[in-house]
Amino acid sequence: MHWLIQRLRLRKHAMIAIAIAIAVGAGAVAGPALAAKSSSKKAAPAAAAAGPAYQDIVNAAYAKFKDTHEGKNADYIPALAKVDPNVYGVALITTDGKVYSTGDLTTQVSIQSISKVFTMARVMEEQGPDAILNNMGVDATGQVFNSIVAVEQYKGSEMNAMVYPGAITATSMVSGSSRDEIWNKILGWYGDFAGRPLTVLNDVFKSESETNQRNQAIAMLMYAYGHIKDNPLQACDVYTEQCSVGVTAKDLAEMAATLANGGKNPVTGKQVMKTENIPKVLAVMATAGLYDDSGKWLYRTGLPGKSGVGGGIIAICPGKFGIAVVSPPLDAAGNSVKAQNTIAEISNALGGNPYAVKPR
Repeated sequence: MHWLIQRLRLRKHAMIAIAIAIAVGAGAVAGPALAAKSSSKKAAPAAAAAGPAYQDIVNAAYAKFKDTHEGKNADYIPALAKVDPNVYGVALITTDGKVYSTGDLTTQVSIQSISKVFTMARVMEEQGPDAILNNMGVDATGQVFNSIVAVEQYKGSEMNAMVYPGAITATSMVSGSSRDEIWNKILGWYGDFAGRPLTVLNDVFKSESETNQRNQAIAMLMYAYGHIKDNPLQACDVYTEQCSVGVTAKDLAEMAATLANGGKNPVTGKQVMKTENIPKVLAVMATAGLYDDSGKWLYRTGLPGKSGVGGGIIAICPGKFGIAVVSPPLDAAGNSVKAQNTIAEISNALGGNPYAVKPR
């Protein structure tokens, strides 16, 4: 009887061992299959998320606004009134250097007030951002961009480098022992942002020089209140020349993309300015970049931007892209109508507004 009980026990243990072996083997087979299934589930979203079709979005916005004809060319500078109002170019450059563009990419317009951004940036690079803050300031004036009242109100303080008094003062702050040295430094600086040497549109420079008496008066006032330290009329003349530099939509987009990429030109790879100064530049653009409609622009897009009466507008989506549009007809505030609409359309399609975040 004892031997029978022992034999039954051995058979029971053997059956248990066989069952365990079968279970382990099944797991080994099922494990890779389940892993592969899990892996394929994870891979599917990555394959589907190829990213926005940038060129299609740029093309669609261009087509949407191409045949609109709102606004008119600036005419207080005679040369600007003669520019073809049908010029319309769009360019977007991502921070990894990809270029998406359409329309007129060869016609040069004068950079005008967009130059203020980069001259201010030059002063920050040479003297630090506090040099701007402590001289003309970084506040919106609540006055028009060429206001003399704004100068008198706070004796040249409590304004910013995007309005004429602050911009001319910023130009006066660029270092150099002669006019030529100052000018070559400014022009070379612009070229580093644009990724190519830039030149002056001499007809625009001549036309502006013949009609800039108000700016000369503003320069003298800023000198009288101690913000311009020396030679105010030279500062006004250099400022006038910087506004006459010729740029295409692609040039402006590359300048904007350099700001979006922490001061490094994403096309040439050159570190143009210190990364730590970029937030200060963008802050002034956000509060004062589109003249009296700066608040409306920020409300609409969330993007730091800068316009010029030559018809260009640049906008920056930090860390993602810089965008520019050239179209000369302006609205009552002095901003290109097509450029505003086109940039807003493209940025909204790409989710460019840095304030528009989704809850987690």
